[in-house]
Amino acid sequence: QVQLVESGGGSVQAGGSLRLSCAPSRGAFDSYTVAWFRQFPGKEREFVSAISRSGIRTYYEDSVKGRFTISRDNAKNTVDLEMKWLQPEDTGVYYCAAQHRADDGLEDVRRKDQYHLWGQGTQVTVSS
Repeated sequence: QVQLVESGGGSVQAGGSLRLSCAPSRGAFDSYTVAWFRQFPGKEREFVSAISRSGIRTYYEDSVKGRFTISRDNAKNTVDLEMKWLQPEDTGVYYCAAQHRADDGLEDVRRKDQYHLWGQGTQVTVSS
């Protein structure tokens, strides 16, 4: 069973930056649409961003537009989420998720039930 491995979480002050990375435990990643979700304490997991198989298409939740950038390197089998201008309200556990797709679209990427692979989560803490 393929697993997703996240890295790059940590603690920063408001206005700082972090870069999260996601990679499969084995196999190629280029047939998967990949997304990042996050979960705040006591809240449901929510969508942050997604990237299509080729990396051409990206999609962001409104609150992170202009601050977060999702990218992928299919040669290296990684998907990154670069987060800038972090704020305390960005604090939470960030999860990588992947869905195997035949096309390069981003339909329904906000839906958690579309993903059959999830990472273990990485903590992001932003202090004021």
